[in-house]
Amino acid sequence: MYAVEVRDHVMIAHSFLGELFGPAQALHGATFVVDVAFFREALSPDGVVVDIGRAGEALRRILAPLNYRNLDDLPAFAGRNTTTEFLAGHIHAAMAAAVRAGEVGPGAEGVARLRVTLHESHVARAWFEGPLAP
Repeated sequence: MYAVEVRDHVMIAHSFLGELFGPAQALHGATFVVDVAFFREALSPDGVVVDIGRAGEALRRILAPLNYRNLDDLPAFAGRNTTTEFLAGHIHAAMAAAVRAGEVGPGAEGVARLRVTLHESHVARAWFEGPLAP
């Protein structure tokens, strides 16, 4: 299995609902380092997994609506706990749509899986990995 990974970051604010979250129930900020790995069985005819430059641009576009935002104020996340795990799944779905739309370059139809990892700190991270299901 071949893979290519791109990285960016996003700065957000949010709060959580539920006693499980203790002090994180209050509004707080987070800076996530975001890695997206693209996996495929065979290289494209051009000898790549995806176009790294286009993949990085797609990630930047996907993160832009979240950057410097309070996620509690976004209608798409109303009533949701925007945990690290939840955000990894949200970004995965958006990147899968970008891959299917050809935004990561020619040959993207060969991508079989994506892994989106959010590094919450130097000691904690979460990810969502799965196929490019429609």
